[in-house]
Amino acid sequence: MNTTISRRSFLKMTGLTIAVSVSPFGYSILNASEKKDLKAFNPNVWLQITSDNKVTISIGNSEMGQGVLTAQAMMLADEFEADWKQVKIKQGPAHPALRNPVLGAQITVGSASVRGFYEPLRKAGAAGRAMLIKAAAETWNVPESECVAVLGTIKHEKSKQSLTYGQLCEKAAKLEVPKDPPLKKEEEFRYMGKSMPRVDVPEKVSGKAVYGFDLNDENVKELKGLFYAVIARPPAYGAKPTSFDQKAAEQVKGVVKAFHIPQGIAVCATSTEAALNGKEALKVQWDKGTHPDMDNASIEKLMMADLDRQGAKVHEVGDARKAISEAAKKVEATYYVPCVAHATMEPMNTTAYVQEDRCDIWTPTQNQTGCVGAAAGITKLPPEKIHVHTTFLGCGLGRRAFGDFVAEAVIISKNLGKPVKVSWTREDDIRYDRFRAPMAHRIQGSLDAQGQLTGWSHKTSTISILKPINPAAVKDGIDYYNLWGLWNVDNSPHWNDRIQYEIPNFYLEFMMTDLPIPCWPWRSVQNAPNAFVIESFMDELAHTAGKDPLEFRLQALKNNKRATRVLQTVAEKAGWGKPIPKGQGRGIAQHACFGTWIANVVDLSVDKNTGKIKVHKVVAAVDCGPVINPGPLVEQIEGGVIMALSTALLEDVKFANGGVTSVNFNDYPILRMSEVPEIEVHIVKSTDRIGGIGELGVTALAPAVANAFFNATGVRIRRIPLTPKVVMDALKKI
Repeated sequence: MNTTISRRSFLKMTGLTIAVSVSPFGYSILNASEKKDLKAFNPNVWLQITSDNKVTISIGNSEMGQGVLTAQAMMLADEFEADWKQVKIKQGPAHPALRNPVLGAQITVGSASVRGFYEPLRKAGAAGRAMLIKAAAETWNVPESECVAVLGTIKHEKSKQSLTYGQLCEKAAKLEVPKDPPLKKEEEFRYMGKSMPRVDVPEKVSGKAVYGFDLNDENVKELKGLFYAVIARPPAYGAKPTSFDQKAAEQVKGVVKAFHIPQGIAVCATSTEAALNGKEALKVQWDKGTHPDMDNASIEKLMMADLDRQGAKVHEVGDARKAISEAAKKVEATYYVPCVAHATMEPMNTTAYVQEDRCDIWTPTQNQTGCVGAAAGITKLPPEKIHVHTTFLGCGLGRRAFGDFVAEAVIISKNLGKPVKVSWTREDDIRYDRFRAPMAHRIQGSLDAQGQLTGWSHKTSTISILKPINPAAVKDGIDYYNLWGLWNVDNSPHWNDRIQYEIPNFYLEFMMTDLPIPCWPWRSVQNAPNAFVIESFMDELAHTAGKDPLEFRLQALKNNKRATRVLQTVAEKAGWGKPIPKGQGRGIAQHACFGTWIANVVDLSVDKNTGKIKVHKVVAAVDCGPVINPGPLVEQIEGGVIMALSTALLEDVKFANGGVTSVNFNDYPILRMSEVPEIEVHIVKSTDRIGGIGELGVTALAPAVANAFFNATGVRIRRIPLTPKVVMDALKKI
């Protein structure tokens, strides 16, 4: 499974090759067949057609079930007017030329794969189509305006002549690339906007797909003599080994070596089973670590106490303090959201082979740029000697954008001088995750005599995502990653990660809590927990104002047409304002992130004897601008709703004795299929700027659940998850 191809080898292929050079500042189209041009550009997205009439599209983003291989290929193939039956789609190698123009790196995060490449890919396809038309016109000595591209063929209607792309590709390869080729109009789209089957699905349902866990020396010839490794890791943060029995481990059948690495004690063997047995034989003794008394109660207590300390001012408009002090009505509330785990379907793993003059890495990664950088730092090899082979990802959720599991494999392979596959167990994957950051919030809001929102003062305490890995990214004590959904820096590449409501007097303050828990973006980064807080508080304000929650939101969004559209659509489709069955509650919420807007309505009931919540139906409305592939779009929202419902009702990482005590799904429960409600997704027709979709579905669901719970019971719960115990404790206070 060698997916690496050098630029030189690629250019030796016959035919027309179109490349796009992109950067955060724009992009340029070039003819990759003109070798001299490559000296001035780093080609990004490749489109190649050969004389056998085959079109090959190489995609640099990682496929983790979101359908990126299909969506990006659809954009390019549509503008190229390719015959989809003749298109081959390949996973591209790790290369600087494949960086996302929005993010500036080859990384699949921030719902940026489609929105980042929407225009560059279309321009690349349109340029190729224009060049083939020109080649055909010159061949026939007719005006280009009389020629048309149709499904991989250029036709001249007057003479009834036609030539395939394959017949024209070599001639087209010698032509100058048009600087700004015209794009198709929406009514001309052949693929975009229509549901197309995902190209990765056939391999997955047949069992032929290769994930990181599937790699071995039988399906990758370069891995002859592959070793397998696991790592004994500390039970508490900052804990160091005081002793371990290396000799006993190495006497276990199949074990070849055990040794200390920065992450723990590595055990290498001829099989994963032997490595696990060797790990047990180590009998590692650890010290107590840096925070031996840390548990869930102490984490929450510290974060709540931080709300009473002076933090860093993030943003201020008007005078929120004055507005609140002079308000006709005011509301104050404190919220808490705990850590949740990524719990991806495929636990972390990487296979690496470090040799004297090269390093190969086979990994299910979201971050090829990061893999190259980490491996170069460990091996001291130049980046061009690092070859990353991206497999399918068994779920990503942001976790696989952090390269700790890649670094481990490179370190161990370098030590052994052999190819090594490092596998995490499910217990490793949960206990040593980099969690969604826990957050405490305190908000004060004010209303005038007419029930209009006049002021909002907001303070949050949380564990920094960026400080442990890039302190320079934390500016003036503020980690904006933690604030996505509340506020973001101007001109952010992530688009709209801030409160959508028009608040005349607004104040936001940030407090960084000092705890050793490693945190990292979790699907939507912090948009989901922040949306829970914002939309729950908006419901509290609406109730205090004596207004319908939908009406109150629309009044505060009067100049925000996209937020208004999704709220109005979801309200209509869900029957907002109409009677619901006795004993049930209905809640609404909206959010925007990564350039896309969503609104949810939730219908649920509460068993007041057990505290168990049953969600009966979720209705969603989505405005992402132009839609590329509607089927996977709906699937992403459905999956996001299910994941968000799991975190709203069940998920909460348990800590004790300075470390994580949640180890598997028996003590870190996730939603079961029997608990999944009816989900209805409505796509709002929109010609506004295209946005991302993969992370959006998790954002507005939890507050809609909490608001529906209040509607059903009259009790407000300001924390998630809404477990039966939390519910019963709240109901007892009535």
